[in-house]
Parts: sequence; C-alpha cells; structure tokens
Amino acid sequence: MVQVYVSSVIDASADTVWSRIRDFNGMPQWHPSIADSRIENGQPADRVGCIRQFHTKDGGTIRERLLALSDYEYSCSYEILESPMGVANYIATLKLTPVTDGARCFAEWSAEFECEEGRERELAETIGQGVFQGGFDALKRHFGHR
Repeated sequence: MVQVYVSSVIDASADTVWSRIRDFNGMPQWHPSIADSRIENGQPADRVGCIRQFHTKDGGTIRERLLALSDYEYSCSYEILESPMGVANYIATLKLTPVTDGARCFAEWSAEFECEEGRERELAETIGQGVFQGGFDALKRHFGHR
C-alpha cells in the first residue's frame, strides 16, 4: 500500500477555504489541472455516494465517489473508481484545521492506494506534488499568499 501525505498552511480561515473546496463538483474552479466536472445522475454534489466524472487538462478521465463529507470537521473523503493513472483501492481525504493564530488554516491531503510494482515512487510524486500540492498552491495564490 502506497501512502501519500501533503500539508500546507493557507492564509485564509478554514471557513473561507472550505467554502471554496467543499463542492465535490467544484474542482475546475480552484484546481489548475482540472478542465471540467459533472456529478452523475443529477445527484447533489454534497450527497455521500455521489459520483463525479471529470477531465484533467491533459485529457484524462477520472471517476470518483464521495465517501464522507463533514462541514464540522472541514473534511471530505473519496475513492477513485476509474482513472488512467493505474491505481487501485485509492482512498483520499482532504481536511482543513483552523489555525487560531490569525485567519489561517492547516490543510492536509492524503491518499492510500495500490499500484503496479515499480510505479510506487512515480505515482506518489505525481499525486503528492502534481495533484495535492498543485491544488494547495492554487488555493494559496487565490487567497493572496505568494
């Protein structure tokens, strides 16, 4: 099992950042790698069990199911159902924690998955730096942190 963990501090309150990332269908509005997204079967984007299908800007199609969503804990968990990356049993969690010293929050994005032997490091780097850190960097730019 491969584990990926990335954390960052964003110069905005957890409430403010959560309002931007909470929408399970909203990644194209904040993540630079996502071209478009839709929730299948017309379900609400905050219903546990809903499935989003989205396209990356490099042309990949990914389907993910929302496993948990907590406004109280500022967290969501999801699993990948289909992806061109070659991962299996992929489960990820994105969580915010308020920082009481100023209007900031601590952001964590983690995942566990299985993959073909020999691809662990490559996929951990792609997911950790490309997807997770790329998303955090975009949020920091959006909220004024350079």
